[in-house]
Amino acid sequence: MFTPPPQHTLVPRPTKSRFKSGHFTFTADTCLRVGKGAEPAADLLRTTLAPATGLPLKPAADGAFVLAVDSALTGLGGEGYGLTIGRDSVLLRAGDVTGLLRGVQTIRQLLPVEALSTTPRHGVSWALPCAEITDLPHRPWRGAMLDVARHFQPLRYLLRYVDLLALHKINVFHLHLTDDQGWRMPVAALPKLTEIGGRRLQSMTGPTGDRFDGVPHGGAYTRTDLARLVSHAAARGITVLPEIEMPGHTRAALAAYPHLGNHPDRVLDVWTRWGVCDTILGLHDEVFDFCRTVLEEVVDVFPSPYIHLGGDECPLTEWAGSPAASARLRETGLSSSAHLHRWFLGQVGAFLFRNGRQPVGWAETGTELPDGFTVMAWRDPAHALAAAGRGHEVINSYHRATYFDYAQSDAGDEPAGQPGGVVGLRDVHGYDPVPEGAAPEAAAHVLGTQAQLWTEYAATPDRIEYLTYPRLCALADGSWSGPSTWADFAARLRGHTARLDALKVGRHP
Repeated sequence: MFTPPPQHTLVPRPTKSRFKSGHFTFTADTCLRVGKGAEPAADLLRTTLAPATGLPLKPAADGAFVLAVDSALTGLGGEGYGLTIGRDSVLLRAGDVTGLLRGVQTIRQLLPVEALSTTPRHGVSWALPCAEITDLPHRPWRGAMLDVARHFQPLRYLLRYVDLLALHKINVFHLHLTDDQGWRMPVAALPKLTEIGGRRLQSMTGPTGDRFDGVPHGGAYTRTDLARLVSHAAARGITVLPEIEMPGHTRAALAAYPHLGNHPDRVLDVWTRWGVCDTILGLHDEVFDFCRTVLEEVVDVFPSPYIHLGGDECPLTEWAGSPAASARLRETGLSSSAHLHRWFLGQVGAFLFRNGRQPVGWAETGTELPDGFTVMAWRDPAHALAAAGRGHEVINSYHRATYFDYAQSDAGDEPAGQPGGVVGLRDVHGYDPVPEGAAPEAAAHVLGTQAQLWTEYAATPDRIEYLTYPRLCALADGSWSGPSTWADFAARLRGHTARLDALKVGRHP
């Protein structure tokens, strides 16, 4: 069977590339010449190649493989890189070390697929095709969200998940840590959040009805776990974006601390159903003390410049009958619970601004988020366009192109997914996060897009990877490389799947 050369199967596709005859071949004697500031990229190259190749890649002043950070390369931005591969030497350079990290992933893809193995592979020539590549991203935000609140995933899997994102030049790992069905973020001053809120008695087995599995489910991360995840991701040029939902999607928190709700004497369980729960945080002062305490821990653990506050799917029926809500309406002069919702997020967002962080919120409808928030629009492209027109930064995550919990096809043997439709590979490939008809000023506010994987129907790593790949390949390709024809992408993907197989990714066929 014909195997296309690796340069014809790169995902994402480089911005500019010219391949020539000949190869550079790594040997046990190949050394790295590491310029000042390039050490993290050298470490990543050694770390990723060592398991399969056994190459030591020692440092040397006259090493044939050169890694260099050159601040004069301003045209490459923060993530771009230049790669020159000759028969006797390799030069990888960038204006920032992050660009070198992206270049390392291209080198991994240009090597024989066996280089991606986690076990030693013998008898392979570790050869790179001679080339000149200049590469930089089409979009600054290229993300992937994983929901660990519905189904907890152990740290070891999150590390693998990040490794796979890095291979595809994804730069934001959005970690959905809390929801009605579980609280996974440790907060030292509030231990019941994970002791009680991190565990539910059972889970629904379908989208509707009263069928449950009768199996307890739980888990939470330690501060050490999260610090290791942040460090692992940073070493690959990935930011971990934490999400703490509020004021809705908080049933797990209210099971732990009922006094934070609108009925303080009510005893609640961690929700065992899917869907949207109508139990939400109250509006009394203790609630805002709670939010600040939680977010103090979050900003201490996560260096991300962005912190996600959720904010969507928040039924306001409990506030309608709440004395605290009535008091807030009188105090603020606002006219409705809907206005209080925006006010609530504004209060919490102000805390993040004071701590040098940028709040992010979901835009479920055309309702405006507070000024200064970054908007993650998911329900309708018109909402993204409206937010961009108001001057918000926007991550356009339209659910019909980026929600990977939907089935990938309508085939009869497709495993059950989120009800309501299909998001196929072509849907993801053809998606442009800049809405049609956007004025240039509004288009400039669209940072990019990201994939979402809600895990009501994805309890295991195998199921997560089946739903994620190869759809994430399409999202990564469009986000980094820009638009391509279906024929071009499909041809490259056919070769790229050999890499996924080498990494034992349990992908969709």
